[in-house]
Order: sequence, then C-alpha cells, then structure tokens
Amino acid sequence: MNDRHAQILDLVNEYKKIEVNRLAEILDVSQVTIRKDLELLAERGLLAREHGYALCHKADDVNNKMAIHYESKMKIAAKTAEMVADGETIMVESGSSCTLLAEQIAKTKKDVTIVTNSAFLASYIRDRGNIRIILLGGEYQRETQSMVGPLLKKYASEFFVDKLFIGIDGFIPKVGFTNGEMMRMEAVRNMAESARQVIILTDSSKFQKQGVVLQFRFSEVDKVVTDSKISDEIRKLLEKNHINLTIAY
Repeated sequence: MNDRHAQILDLVNEYKKIEVNRLAEILDVSQVTIRKDLELLAERGLLAREHGYALCHKADDVNNKMAIHYESKMKIAAKTAEMVADGETIMVESGSSCTLLAEQIAKTKKDVTIVTNSAFLASYIRDRGNIRIILLGGEYQRETQSMVGPLLKKYASEFFVDKLFIGIDGFIPKVGFTNGEMMRMEAVRNMAESARQVIILTDSSKFQKQGVVLQFRFSEVDKVVTDSKISDEIRKLLEKNHINLTIAY
C-alpha cells in the first residue's frame, strides 16, 4: 500500500462509485496506473470493480469497514503489533482494525498464535507469514463473518492469554467504550474473561460516535492505541481512569 492507494480508497468511499478516468484525473496519473492500483485493492477486498468504475462494498460489509480510514488503521495496527512478542499466544476479536493488526503481526512476528472469533480475519491472513490461527466455534454471524453466541463462550473459556485486542464502535465520556451490536458485544466480553489485559485499537473518529450497547467500562480496559487527532479532553479522561494511551502517529 502507498499514499495513492489510500487516496483512492478515500475517494471511492466518498463517491461510492467513481469512474476510472475520473480517478486518474484527480490523482494526475495514467488510467493504466489507476487500473493496476484498483486490481491490487480489489484483490485485497478493499473495493469492488465494474467495467470502467470502482465502487465501495455495501455499508455493513466488513471489507467496506476496513477501507474506511484505511491508512490510519494501518498505522495504528503497526504500532499495536509492537506489543506482541515472538512466540506469544493472543486473542484478537472480529473487526476491521483487528484484521489489519493480525496482518501486521503475520508480517513482523514469528510463531505467534492468534485465537479469534473472526472467520474473515482467519481467511484474510491465511497465506501471510509464520502464524497459527485458532478459530473459536459458535453461531456464524453473516454480516461480520464472525462467531458469536453461547458456544463461543464455552470455547473461549478453554483459553487464557495475556492480551485481548479489540476494536470499538463508539464512546460515551461518562461511561466507557461502546459497540454497535449486542451479539458482538457479548462475544467480546466472553473473550475478555480469558485475557489478563484488554487492549483497544481504534482511529480517533470513534471517540466522536456512540454505539448502542456498552462494551467495557473504563476500569475494564488496560490500554488504548489511537492517532494524534484524539482530543485533549479524551486524553485526560483516559489518563484519569488509569488507561495507558499510545499514540500511533
């Protein structure tokens, strides 16, 4: 990925559907170059192709969520991967930022085992790096391509790890971190019971949103990794609640 690829993703997400020649004009490169870029991005599942056009996936598609703020998420994922040691076993939940974290770990670490409820994550990094994946069982949730429900709780309880990495959908300053979906929230809480630390990775835009269900209160989270656009008010609030804050860039 390069800066132009990130610009293409931003434009496709802004326009939803945009002509190849329009992309070439905006970015001041040839249509041949744009087509090669689009082929690469489509192979990675970050956008879709039609003859003469690039378009984003459906709003609830996990590929589309990964393409939004992609460059920011990649930098946050790279910084978060530094917290993982060679040979370590970790838990990683479903979600776009977590998938990119798993990809970074696969690229930069050796002999890491990832325990996850995300079939999408497992498929996305299946050919990348020296990494072992343990996929937790449960009810398959089509929208997120992840496992949820009571069976997940049973399987997750068989493990104990040092770190669980999660994403969030929103934030309530007086309460804590939120999620947009009840079944996913329950799955993450079940996984958290098997981890010593809960580490959130998220771009700063999520602190301006509010999910519909409470995921974790401040006291249940150990670390947050985000970008420098986080407000001073939120920084102070996290520090006041003894949450270790890492700024990725």
